[in-house]
Amino acid sequence: MAEAEIPKAYAPQDVEPRWYASWEKAGYFTAPQTGANPFCIVIPPPNVTGSLHMGHALNNTLQDTLTRWHRMKGDATLWMPGTDHAGIATQNVVERELLKKEKIRRHQIGREALIDRIWKWKDQYGDRIISQLKAIGSSCDWTRTRFTMDEGLSKAVRENFVRLYDDGLIYRGKYIVNWCPRCQTALADDEVEHEEKKSHLWHIRYPYVDNPKDGITVATTRPETLLGDTAVAVNPKDDRYQNLIGKQVTLPETGRSIPIVGDDFVDASFGSGAVKVTPAHDPNDFQIGQRHNLPQLNIMNADATIADTAPEKYRGLKREDCRNQLLQDLTDHGYLVKTEDHTHSVGHCYRCHTVVEPWLSDQWFVKMQPLAKMAIAATKNGKVNFHPKRWTDFYLSWLENVRDWCISRQIWWGHRIPVWYCQAGKNCKPIVATMDPEKCPHCGSTALEQDSDVLDTWFSSALWPFSTLGWPDKTPELETYYPTSVLITDRGIIFFWVARMVMMGMYHMKKEPFKDVYINGTVLDKFGRKMSKSHPETCIDPLDIVARYGADAMRYALVQLTTEGQDIALDEQKFEVGRNFCNKIWNAARFIQMQEASAIAGDAIELSFADKWILNRLHHAIHRITTALENYTFDDVAKTLYDFVWRDYCDWYVESIKPILQGPDSIAKKSTMATMRQVFLTALQLMHPVMPFISEELWQSLGGEGSVMVSAFPMLNAPAPYAPEAQDFELMKSVVSVMRNVRGEYQVPPSQKVDAVFKSTPSEQKILLAQLDYIQRLGGIDNWSAVGADAVFDNTTAVAVVSQGIELGFPGLVDIEKEKVRLNKAIDNLKKMVKSVEGKLANKGFVDRAPADVVAKERERLAQNCAELSKLEDAYKRLL
Repeated sequence: MAEAEIPKAYAPQDVEPRWYASWEKAGYFTAPQTGANPFCIVIPPPNVTGSLHMGHALNNTLQDTLTRWHRMKGDATLWMPGTDHAGIATQNVVERELLKKEKIRRHQIGREALIDRIWKWKDQYGDRIISQLKAIGSSCDWTRTRFTMDEGLSKAVRENFVRLYDDGLIYRGKYIVNWCPRCQTALADDEVEHEEKKSHLWHIRYPYVDNPKDGITVATTRPETLLGDTAVAVNPKDDRYQNLIGKQVTLPETGRSIPIVGDDFVDASFGSGAVKVTPAHDPNDFQIGQRHNLPQLNIMNADATIADTAPEKYRGLKREDCRNQLLQDLTDHGYLVKTEDHTHSVGHCYRCHTVVEPWLSDQWFVKMQPLAKMAIAATKNGKVNFHPKRWTDFYLSWLENVRDWCISRQIWWGHRIPVWYCQAGKNCKPIVATMDPEKCPHCGSTALEQDSDVLDTWFSSALWPFSTLGWPDKTPELETYYPTSVLITDRGIIFFWVARMVMMGMYHMKKEPFKDVYINGTVLDKFGRKMSKSHPETCIDPLDIVARYGADAMRYALVQLTTEGQDIALDEQKFEVGRNFCNKIWNAARFIQMQEASAIAGDAIELSFADKWILNRLHHAIHRITTALENYTFDDVAKTLYDFVWRDYCDWYVESIKPILQGPDSIAKKSTMATMRQVFLTALQLMHPVMPFISEELWQSLGGEGSVMVSAFPMLNAPAPYAPEAQDFELMKSVVSVMRNVRGEYQVPPSQKVDAVFKSTPSEQKILLAQLDYIQRLGGIDNWSAVGADAVFDNTTAVAVVSQGIELGFPGLVDIEKEKVRLNKAIDNLKKMVKSVEGKLANKGFVDRAPADVVAKERERLAQNCAELSKLEDAYKRLL
């Protein structure tokens, strides 16, 4: 196509929206139903309540990088997008809005009305994050966007439930669950966040029934649950208590008699060695109660107030108030023996951060062990591979110790459990079906009531890799794209999501849902703190970064920082690196266009020394980037792009060919311009997966064919070309680099030329002399001469080592007396700096209190200063 003039400055805010709209209109994101070499990646569906944060930006940039690469390779490529209904989170948002704006709660408007409100909220705000993903360049197939409660996925969820139920893998029963009193729903173990809290260990005396003046002392961190105790347990091997097993004690403040039982679970070394047993409020106590056939007394309501099953005095109190009242009563009546400081782990709701209550209730569960065995086998047999590998053991450990999964939630927004109960009073079995039943299949009654609970959000998300492709129907997409190729996600949902997808994939599809799982790092602030809305100072808004630096600058910076899944301490200055790189690329394209404006374009006919070198470097860049993408070493992609475009192409190649471009030889000029242009266009193809917008803009501006997005990614079909010439060019680079370092060290102005002497063997001299034009111009050399390897330089000659066989001498550059003064001054300054840093690091208060990265930087600075000081002192000694 015809070239468009490239403006002087790059304005990403003008370029990026224009090209995104163009790609979308052209249908480049749309995946074929079928095709060769399918590549499929499913997006971790963001919550409809969500807005884009840096974690999303990182995760989706990596997904987009792989997607664009495979699309350019010609693979049938599908990046499946969608959003999650996020049951608890979404209902909480709408409930808070109702309370704030209308002063009403959900029970006042009822289930149907609340669900209708949530759908309206979803329609208004739920796609906000989709537009934000587009702003950072995400090339998902938006025509296939799914929602975990759309019609097709709802069908899949019911099918999943019924199949698991029919196979005996879903059951309902009373069990201790993690109960959130704020959300008033059960939580899976993975949805509970544990925090270390400073509290107390209370020692309470339970008097013997037959001897009230004496008794057994128990230790507890939760005295309020005493009201629900149905036993005291001791270890039967504990000599202190063996004779007490079977004895009755009186439960303080209740008057109830409860037994002392012996159970191996009790840790004789903890507290007094005797523990209270509350089967309805502790999972371990529940198990003890099962073994000893103890009553289960639930003494809390759903909102964590004390229930009517407790003594009247405490009924209706909040659990915290009940604790305080009960401790006062125990003290007054002489039952509180002592109180000790104690730190223990306390579970909190992952959504609202309320302290979770272990609570006995009827819930639905999935039997996990049969499913976990399939998932374990998939990883151990090499069918599901984690990158980095260290996450494999972490994943397997959870699977090997997995507990049954509580899947019922006592909220209204979500997939309602497909179970109906006959209300005809004939004790009919529950009806479990994929379609709403019209009547009871057992008695024919039409009086049916559906289970009021909904399914855990992760129950639907676990089906994501195949439900989004049409399962349970057999579709062309399911046949083509399942199993998917790779999953990119955060370590925080390895258990929530990754493990469950593998289980469900193996169970329903008999194949793993993806071959590779790449765990990206967590984005932290520059001080290593987790970004959190509750601490705004830790957050960097990706859309603000896009507005200020451009999406490509942000994407490049994030990819550059992605090192083997390590966490990323993100400083906003990193985006300046990305912006500067974009500007460098832009100016390189402008240079090409300016040269082409004054010359006749053509094919490469006579390749120059520099042309051959850059073609060799391009070959290595293609190989390294391709290998990095294949191995998910994303930082290598960014580093290689930077090294090739900035250092190889701009710093060395362009500078090397300027005499040809400015010279009279039209054939050499035409050939070099063709090489310069083609190499740059190929570089644009290499950078497109990471930096899609600027690569497209410049591809079009320089007359690239079609869209770079659907051009063929560079492939290697032969060994690296021009290897001998490239090796000689690298030697020339080393010589020039040393010359530039010497000029800088001796403060020689760029405009001033210097003389140089090459000290080397005859074979190396031959190579250097063949490159003399490049060396003289790039190194700022006037006169030169060559001497043998045995020659000795005098003290007025500045000497620098290029390699083991080559030294450079710069005669007359050293004024010995001036150099002594300069070196002395520099040595004194460095000694002061070393002393200052040593003092800081010797200060234990600084080392203990300062952030780890600050201390590390000071140590690094000390090492650098010491090395430089040693170097200067050696240089001074040579002058004596």
